[in-house]
Amino acid sequence: MKLLVLDQYSEPGGAQQCLLDLLPAMVERGWKVTVGLPGKGELFERVGEFGIATERIACGPYSSGTKSAADVARFVAEIPRLARQIEDLANGLEAGLVYINGPRLIPAAARAELRAPVLFHSHSYLPPGPVRWMTGMCLRGMRARVVGACRFVADPWKDYVGSEHVSVIYNGVAGPTVEQDLGASPGGAGRAIGCIGRIAPEKGQREFLRAASVIHQAVPDCRFLVYGAALFADPGAARYEAEVRAAAAGLPVEFPGWVADVYAAMAKLDLVLVPSAGHEATTRVILEAFAAGVPVIACHAGGIPEVVEHDVDGLLADSTEEMARLAIGLLSGAPDRMTAMSQAARATWRRRFTLENYRERMVKLMTPAAQV
Repeated sequence: MKLLVLDQYSEPGGAQQCLLDLLPAMVERGWKVTVGLPGKGELFERVGEFGIATERIACGPYSSGTKSAADVARFVAEIPRLARQIEDLANGLEAGLVYINGPRLIPAAARAELRAPVLFHSHSYLPPGPVRWMTGMCLRGMRARVVGACRFVADPWKDYVGSEHVSVIYNGVAGPTVEQDLGASPGGAGRAIGCIGRIAPEKGQREFLRAASVIHQAVPDCRFLVYGAALFADPGAARYEAEVRAAAAGLPVEFPGWVADVYAAMAKLDLVLVPSAGHEATTRVILEAFAAGVPVIACHAGGIPEVVEHDVDGLLADSTEEMARLAIGLLSGAPDRMTAMSQAARATWRRRFTLENYRERMVKLMTPAAQV
């Protein structure tokens, strides 16, 4: 099969890591793949490492979150050029399938005269409003199939393309290597609590620090680590990172920056907090913590309850205050409880969220989609 893959970013993020995880499965099946990316980010090099061709497309950059009027105007003006690029790439490749890994590309793909069917991979929730409506109508016009990272992000598209054309495939992660195998959490004096991910308001680093302040008062020997960086060339994200660092003043907080090896970071942690915003999907770091056997306390919001079973393989909180209270109880309680939760989390990962399972399910979906 010949496949055109399109992503709206060329810098690393959760959706982009899912793409990088999927590309080897395409190569193993002998598919001829071309990946279209905007900008000058590191994904060009990382995709090339698989022996896959890359092409530069015109998409952004735009600020994350709420868009400015200038962003919206530039996006609309960009659509005709991007549509021509997508059309030329797909038809020149004689693609059997166009796989779109981000919603910003949907309007241009709809305008392009594509001879191949379209599969849209929805990783994040689009709230009700004109953006969702426009994207949904474009998907309907293309008769596209949709695969969602969870039911929370997938279900809204049923109103546009029909439930029979919407699937849910949860992400998978590779897990630690034998050398990285973490076993039990680090434990001992000076418990370490981490927050891992792109530094942005929707990831909740400010909320993490509010919880850290409460936890520190009850468990003074705790220290806190914020792994991540502001990405996607967004001045707003850079400002948010500065606010986060300022809010950490007076607390035992470290900022190790972005880590390429998440399991090296997990090896230093006793507990991971995931204070993501209500519109987050399943949040990849939860699955990575499961694989590493590090207990997780996450927000009871978005798609997170679809992957965390409360008080079995993790804990769910309805507020920052409850997240802090649950963390204090877990850290101060019987060690056997943390051990049991760690073991249950690893069992959940092996049963539901391995990389092999994710790749197998995605390839099975993509193959018949290309034959529509």
